[in-house]
Amino acid sequence: MFQSIISVLDTVVSTIQTSLYIDVVQPLLFKVGLMGYDEDTYDALYWVIVGVFEVLVMYAILRPLEALRPAEKWENRKGVRVDALYTWIVKLGILNVFFFFTFQPFFDSFQSWLRIHNIANLQLDNLWPGVTSEPIVAFAIYLVVLDFAGYWYHRMEHRIGIWWELHAVHHSQQKMSLWTDDRNHLLDDIMQAGFFAAIALVIGVPPSQFVVLVAITNLMQSIQHANIRVYFGWLGERLLVSPSFHRRHHAIGYGHEGTAYGCNFGVLLPWWDMMFRSVSWNRELEPTGIRDQLASPDAPGRDYGDGFIAQHWLAFKRIGERIASHRAMRAPGSDSDATAV
Repeated sequence: MFQSIISVLDTVVSTIQTSLYIDVVQPLLFKVGLMGYDEDTYDALYWVIVGVFEVLVMYAILRPLEALRPAEKWENRKGVRVDALYTWIVKLGILNVFFFFTFQPFFDSFQSWLRIHNIANLQLDNLWPGVTSEPIVAFAIYLVVLDFAGYWYHRMEHRIGIWWELHAVHHSQQKMSLWTDDRNHLLDDIMQAGFFAAIALVIGVPPSQFVVLVAITNLMQSIQHANIRVYFGWLGERLLVSPSFHRRHHAIGYGHEGTAYGCNFGVLLPWWDMMFRSVSWNRELEPTGIRDQLASPDAPGRDYGDGFIAQHWLAFKRIGERIASHRAMRAPGSDSDATAV
């Protein structure tokens, strides 16, 4: 049943992919002299089509819910508009196109290296032949393994200072909505794409299932960030990351400053937060953002940028300031150096 559903969806997307490619994309590539990218562009087009479907589905489901049961009521949605731009960039596969062109040769070479040295992929679906080889079971295993990796990737974004400055672009949104999930620094997005693709490659995730895994994860994360007041119940909250659970992660003073540099890092499953003691079940509606965005009597709040370009530039600026500060602290004659001696 599961395999049949995946097959039907794949057939629909592939049909659209072929038609769009033959009628639109290939003639354009020929006209501009880029037929050398013919095969890669065809593959990337699959992601673009899946992304369009994702955006349409999430908007059709989540936008009405945001209007009917908002967690917060805003006078306007001005601060949300830039997040919609991030969503279209990410969901339409622009980063995936970049990934195909830039990183695919590296992974092809890596696969060749593994074969030359007789190193097999982990092939988790063969752990228990007849059971884990069932498509639905294998899919569940891949989902759990990738989610576990996602938990630690997310947690390290908060733990490592320079990395946090990139991730802060995401946390600086004070009006969380269905669009907020994709509000990430593009450099962080590229790193994340490479990280998960490498893991998927090593554990033997088939390409068709990897696309579905990414689509499901993206849709669930859009739900988590949506401005909706919803509770999954005692058991449901412990099975899947809910909007209220994830909102706590974005709450000022908790998402980044709480237990071990934040709480509720889980991507799809709250199990890892429960296991590694970074969970918080507080459901109180709290303002979201980063503490230093708040103005004090002595200084205005820190500016993280209102527009796409400003948010990216200011992240690099913060990284530069952090590196300069670290070097100053370690310089001979500094207070920290004297203390160390």
